Amino acid sequence: MTRPFRSAGNKLSGSLRFFADTRIFYRVNDRLIDFEKRPTSFDGVSYDVFVAGTGPAIVVLPEVPGVTPDVADCGRRLAAAGYTAWIPSLFGTPGKPLTERYAATTLAKLCVRKEFLAFARGQRAPITDWMRSLVAHAHEQSGGPGVGVIGMCFTGGFALALAVDPAVLVPVMSQPSLPIGPFRQSRRDLHISPDDLATVKQRTIDDNLCVIGLRFTKDSMVPVDRFTRLRHEFGEAFIGVEIDSSKGNSHGYGRRSHSVLTTEFSPDANDPTNEAFELVLTHFGQKLLEPGT
Repeated sequence: MTRPFRSAGNKLSGSLRFFADTRIFYRVNDRLIDFEKRPTSFDGVSYDVFVAGTGPAIVVLPEVPGVTPDVADCGRRLAAAGYTAWIPSLFGTPGKPLTERYAATTLAKLCVRKEFLAFARGQRAPITDWMRSLVAHAHEQSGGPGVGVIGMCFTGGFALALAVDPAVLVPVMSQPSLPIGPFRQSRRDLHISPDDLATVKQRTIDDNLCVIGLRFTKDSMVPVDRFTRLRHEFGEAFIGVEIDSSKGNSHGYGRRSHSVLTTEFSPDANDPTNEAFELVLTHFGQKLLEPGT
């Protein structure tokens, strides 16, 4: 069974496959008029950041190809839940909808951008320093006890790396896809330096930090070995949500379903993607919201 299109608002109900389905659904450009565009510079490096909402900050690191309408919608849901969504435009064209060609060309460009070091294992990517500065800035501007971070696909591992900062109270790795490779060592790699991994592990002890991971079970870009490694490293401090996308699953997810919080997301109360989002919100609420808010 194929998950149906939603007709209202030209939205998808998970039918769009990442780099896969021949039926590519084209949405119109999102003008992002409900976001404030803030050019943001740290140490001479500048990116535009799109901000919406009030309350504690949630930094949403976009997936390839960038701040698509679906990524923006994720930010809108966070804003509606009582948070300030901070979405940096690290690549791509803000508001441009996802297509197969757009995603492929953006990924090809990212593979040679030195600040990301996308496939450098065991090293800290230079862009991490900029992201850490953004976390500190968002915390200062939005207030609250700390910051949540959501990384997606290409940026999934960055959510874990940013958890070295004590301000990050809830790191969420949604379909963390890097590094990509056929070998077991690549499939188990967490895209984080050994020193940073040790720091985050210590925070699970000292600060009661939990790491959240989201994936579809048949998503080849997010191998099960990576989640097995996360469970090994963090034990009970890792909350892994794995949504069944095997053949004949009851919710109609295809084997190439990929983006839990964006293109595959459905607001239906009983849909596993919505349940995953609600789990994330629960942890944000426990860590970031004052009692009674």
